[in-house]
Amino acid sequence: MNTPVVIAFAIYFALLGVIAIISHKTMRTSTDFIVGNRSLNFWVTALSAHASDMSAWLFMAFPAAIYIGGLPQIWTALGLFFGMLLNWLLVAKRLRLATEKYQANTLSSFFEKRFHDSSGTLRILTALMLVFFMTCYLCAGLIAMGYLIESVFGIDYYWGLAFASFVVMAYTFAGGFITVAWTDLFQAIFLIIMITLVPIVAFSKIAGGFGAIEQAAIQNEISLSPIADLSFSSLLTIIFLALGWGLGYFGQPHIVTKFMGIRKPEELRKSMYFGMTWQAIALTSAVCVGLVGLGYFPNGLGNPELVFVEMVKQIFHPFFGGIVLCAIIAANMSTMDSQVLVCSSILSEDLYGKIINSKASPRRLLRVTRGCVIFITLLSLGVAFIRSTTVLEAVLYAWTGLGCAFGPVILFSLFMPMTNRTGAIAGILTGGVVAALWDFFYPHEALIPIPAMVPGFLLSSCSIVLFSWLTQNQEESTIVEGLDS
Repeated sequence: MNTPVVIAFAIYFALLGVIAIISHKTMRTSTDFIVGNRSLNFWVTALSAHASDMSAWLFMAFPAAIYIGGLPQIWTALGLFFGMLLNWLLVAKRLRLATEKYQANTLSSFFEKRFHDSSGTLRILTALMLVFFMTCYLCAGLIAMGYLIESVFGIDYYWGLAFASFVVMAYTFAGGFITVAWTDLFQAIFLIIMITLVPIVAFSKIAGGFGAIEQAAIQNEISLSPIADLSFSSLLTIIFLALGWGLGYFGQPHIVTKFMGIRKPEELRKSMYFGMTWQAIALTSAVCVGLVGLGYFPNGLGNPELVFVEMVKQIFHPFFGGIVLCAIIAANMSTMDSQVLVCSSILSEDLYGKIINSKASPRRLLRVTRGCVIFITLLSLGVAFIRSTTVLEAVLYAWTGLGCAFGPVILFSLFMPMTNRTGAIAGILTGGVVAALWDFFYPHEALIPIPAMVPGFLLSSCSIVLFSWLTQNQEESTIVEGLDS
């Protein structure tokens, strides 16, 4: 095992531990633990929201897509950029004000109060759907961590998974929302520096520069044009690629809950400018990693998702290389911690606190929430041990499920007063089921691959409108007022 690399990783984890210990002292109630008592400033909100979005996908899955598929894959990045921009413009402020108005700390409780659901159906359905897809998302992060630790340290994949799970569980357990937000801030700054630095240094070491990249692309039949051709099928594929990722932003709980934690809603626009600048730099740099990888590894790699890792291992001193590789851990943990927190808050607030023990004290709920952190982490670890998928496939499946199930109902709940309980239930069920089962009925090998996000989001939206209209005389619709002020 390489001692300098171990030292670099130890320093990084020690910093996370310090942040967790400091944050632990501020935790008094479950509200503090779940949304930080709505006390974040605009720049912590911005970087925390974006760091929660950009997991190891940014360092492993997306560069691999560029490395294998060329620049046509750039439409994924453009879809993500404009999807997140619309999320800031349409959802951020309205959701922050609405959840405060209804005194809701989770999406489940917000939906229940917004749609006057006294039966608990909407809360339970939302909680179960969130936990299912979030667990899949967590598995993707753990798989990435297992590959990284196995590649860097030579440690068995399964021991790597166990170690990664313990670290995320420990500092999320200790400090909750505040710890997650501040570690995300630290990790967002760290990872943007590293993902910008590595392709620049690697490019300087390629003999032949752009010529070598072009030659490798021709040799491997990889397009360096964003649009491979102007045929109808090619253009349709581009549209589906962008929508397949971009539409998902509206329904990602680990991202939209960061909007709920800001202290002053009027500062969300500043958060948007700050965060979108960060995202543009991060995505551009990830594209560069994939392109530079073509020239740096012209004969291919056994696992293309390790293109960034292998690049770092070859061009840097082991100690500095270990620090750079911590960026992948930073990206991964900044997503995983938010997902663990969202899942545990759902189980404690929405199931235990409302159904099992509605008279639980704030201290009791806090202890239960922390217990759920342990449960969710161990559950995800068990599923990740199966090791049956790639990081990209696992992330896309979870991203699609969350986006289809919750994106439409969040938008309709904030913008369409006529939306009611039945419509919300129908939308969540339709979107979640279509996303979960689409690939079983529509194979990837189809002539024009249609991502599950497109039919799932569309059918969920149609279900909300149809069932709300059919039951409009049976249920009282609620107008969400004052959200534009």
